[in-house]
Amino acid sequence: MTQSFWNERYGSQELVYGEAANEFLVGMADRCVLHGRALDIGAGEGRNALFWAARGLDVLAVDQSDVGMRKAQEMARKRGLHLRTLAADLREYVGEPAAFDVVSSIFVHLPSDLRALVHRRVVEWLKPGGVFILEAYGPEQISRNTGGPKEPALLASLETILGELSGLKIEHRAALVRDVKEGAFHSGTADVVQVVARRV
Repeated sequence: MTQSFWNERYGSQELVYGEAANEFLVGMADRCVLHGRALDIGAGEGRNALFWAARGLDVLAVDQSDVGMRKAQEMARKRGLHLRTLAADLREYVGEPAAFDVVSSIFVHLPSDLRALVHRRVVEWLKPGGVFILEAYGPEQISRNTGGPKEPALLASLETILGELSGLKIEHRAALVRDVKEGAFHSGTADVVQVVARRV
């Protein structure tokens, strides 16, 4: 999915995935520090990045859509929050090693080679003790019309994702069916995979 695709999707006034942070992310947040630095990749319009900012973290939101990043900045301004944004392709974003206490990846679906590359970098980006939180649609989601890409190659199994996170201690892993209500494009019963992992 290209930058132009996401710029068009985020081009409306509404927040297409809603204003609230991802339910799984919120539920796992207490495993993370209240102060420090957070990185939200594939940040979209910023809903999850702003959740971290509201908890007191110094947050960098990265997304290839400059339209999405502008909307994230506008939301931050309205809420009185500080948020750093970067419009960049994840293939090109290298980031700082051992710089982040939290890295989040919520419904970020990438080609397999890029996903593996990003997950290797996640291990490098985290500080010792830092936490990675991921929720994404799983392979079985392809048969549903409740959200996510329609290309099977963009939907990774839990086992595949865990294999890409070598070097992290897995604290939570799940492949399950749950009701996702996040705007018009994520709405209904969904097959998801979830991971919480910590750099030791």
